[in-house]
Amino acid sequence: MFDIKWIRDNPEAFDAGLRRRGLAPQAAALIALDDKRRATLTTLQEAQSRRNAASKEIGKAKGAKDEATASRLMAEVAELKETIAKGEDDERKLDAEMKAALEVIPNLPLADVPDGGDETGNVEVRKVGTPGKFDFAPKQHFEIGEALGLMDFEAAQKISGARFVVLKGTLARLERALASFMLDLHTGEFGYTEVNPPILVKDQAAYGTAQLPKFAEDLFKTTNDFWLLPTAEISLTNLAREQIIDEAQLPMRVTAWTPCFRSEAGAAGKDTRGMIRQHQFSKVELVSITTPDKSLEEHERMTSCAEEILKRLGLPFRTMLLCTGDMGFASQKTYDIEVWLPGQNTYREISSCSVCGDFQARRMDARYRAKDGGKPVYVHTLNGSGLAVGRTLIAVLENYQQADGSVIIPEVLRPYMGGLTQIAKA
Repeated sequence: MFDIKWIRDNPEAFDAGLRRRGLAPQAAALIALDDKRRATLTTLQEAQSRRNAASKEIGKAKGAKDEATASRLMAEVAELKETIAKGEDDERKLDAEMKAALEVIPNLPLADVPDGGDETGNVEVRKVGTPGKFDFAPKQHFEIGEALGLMDFEAAQKISGARFVVLKGTLARLERALASFMLDLHTGEFGYTEVNPPILVKDQAAYGTAQLPKFAEDLFKTTNDFWLLPTAEISLTNLAREQIIDEAQLPMRVTAWTPCFRSEAGAAGKDTRGMIRQHQFSKVELVSITTPDKSLEEHERMTSCAEEILKRLGLPFRTMLLCTGDMGFASQKTYDIEVWLPGQNTYREISSCSVCGDFQARRMDARYRAKDGGKPVYVHTLNGSGLAVGRTLIAVLENYQQADGSVIIPEVLRPYMGGLTQIAKA
């Protein structure tokens, strides 16, 4: 969320950023609304000041036995009371109107983010690994999983409907192995602290990371007003909520493996087969809370941590810098990591790493105090997938598939699989 004071001081930069996002300028309208709010506040303060002064004058008039003056002042105070009540009501309405206007405006892209209207404007930053060559036609993950008898969409359909899956036996263990491998690497080598957070969150938590109010239709809500996590970013980032953190504690790096739930609103007809786009999936999330001067460096570091998972699994990937028309609502800059899927003969997103500046911190009131003291400053927040576990499972199945339908287990996962080297049909 933006500070209206910053918009007043930088209207041209604000509108220029919105234009890069494909949005119309809004600075003038917001400043006009703020002018109205400020005028209302000034009138209210003047009325309150006059009421206080008149109340004192009433006491003096009564003390001097000047009943006429006291009566006139009492009538004035009564009138001011009505003016103040109306002013306070107007102030509340204008504050709410300003908040509603600001909370649906996306973050502004950084200068090095390429302009573009959609994913075709994204720029490849690097490509790692070479897609393997098969002496047979490679299958898609759901063909492999179903043929092994370990991936059951029909059973899931009976239990929960479309966009769910039941994994069995060694495939269920493989998903758990992948998550454990990711967590061990992020905590053991990269300095993240593992967290087991709530997966039911309140409105203010989802609001703090900007899932609400704009993306409510993408989330699942319980009957008693909790939201199911669409990403552990919400819980992990809100660990800094309403705090003033000592600079010495930053950067704060946390990770979690959680189930995630998304309604996939607007995804009708997309990836209807398989595990690519499901209502329920698991993900290892990375979140960093840091100082403004370190956030871009932290962004590169976080992205490299996510990439390292794929390198050690031996999976080819490319890293893309998203353009202004494809980046997320809260992001200033985003790298998407796309893994090669031979069954689809294309790269597909497996991680998205974003730096958000103080956009989320303002919504959460998350600040830090510098080592040399001074006024608390908003932290910068970052989040990324390290990685989407289900999609990593997909990538392993497709890249390590064999002609006989079996799947070789990458070496780094074998200790988590009890020494098993391949998955074959029973």
